[in-house]
Amino acid sequence: MALTFDPFSQLDRFAASVLDSGRAPRLMPVDLYRDGDRYVLHADLPGADPGSIDVDLDGGQLTIRAQRTADTRDGARWLARERGAGSFLRQFTLGDGVDLDGISAAYESGVLSVIIPVSERAKPRKITVESAEQPQAIDA
Repeated sequence: MALTFDPFSQLDRFAASVLDSGRAPRLMPVDLYRDGDRYVLHADLPGADPGSIDVDLDGGQLTIRAQRTADTRDGARWLARERGAGSFLRQFTLGDGVDLDGISAAYESGVLSVIIPVSERAKPRKITVESAEQPQAIDA
């Protein structure tokens, strides 16, 4: 009995499993900025099912997950199919200067908005400097 070994068949299987765009999480572009006493994160999730959007906070790790299902039309002859289906995933590490209990999220017109308030202890404040002559306030 003769056995043949093709070293490239295993490499092809591995590359297909790693590069399979159907399984890999989709790109989720975000904008993140500070607006006064809060951070605002906008994540593009066009076509995502609102029921599939999941925003989790574990310690200081904020995770956003969503799912977009494929458009399956029986008998359709597709001429172009560029809007991929699949899962979206993004993770952010939050610092100590945010109010973890005050985080809120809303989904509208394909955009997920996450509001992350700055904690009271991280906000700028005045510190009184005392002297024997006269108390003064300085900006901190």
